[in-house]
Amino acid sequence: MLSLSTRVLLTVALLACAGAAVVFRRRQNAQGSRGGRISGPKMAWLLYAVFLWFLVCPLVALDAAVPMEARIVLGAFAVSMWLRGAAELYMLYVSRNWRPPYGVGHDLGCIALVGAGLVYTGEKWAGVLDGRDVWALALVGLVLVTLGVEVAYAALFHQAVEGRTTGEDGVWFADAEQARFRSINRLTLALNVPLYGALAAWLVLGMR
Repeated sequence: MLSLSTRVLLTVALLACAGAAVVFRRRQNAQGSRGGRISGPKMAWLLYAVFLWFLVCPLVALDAAVPMEARIVLGAFAVSMWLRGAAELYMLYVSRNWRPPYGVGHDLGCIALVGAGLVYTGEKWAGVLDGRDVWALALVGLVLVTLGVEVAYAALFHQAVEGRTTGEDGVWFADAEQARFRSINRLTLALNVPLYGALAAWLVLGMR
């Protein structure tokens, strides 16, 4: 369903993300790293979100083999997410004033954006769908599900750290040792399994 060039790019992107995740976790869990240590489940979720939102969506949106209506929705979402990523990195590492509610607001805005895109292209989805259409729509659905999951994670994390995510001592990640993050890590681990399974199944179908 995907063009050969997109298949190659996605494979390279996945390998690069996996390698970067290993390096990032080692550095983040070193003594005194800014933002705090990060647990295994949370690292897996970060890898998943970055790969899906920042790489899969724009690459699929640029693939002429994908239905145009899905490309419009995914492309708009990808642009919004890349803008958010740039702003968040600046606020984390430069101005040091990032707060989870900012991310929640953007996630909710993205849900509205994707929903509006589906309405705008609704004539396509209301008709008879072939296998390629269902496959593309499944990716849009996965994006919506993961945005909802991220909203829940951000709200729980914000509550756990009592809003202390800014300044030199801001906490950005849930670690594996502290009791206040235990339930968040358990929930993340439980949801990682079906989310990874869904993305893997989608990729396998797309690589055919």
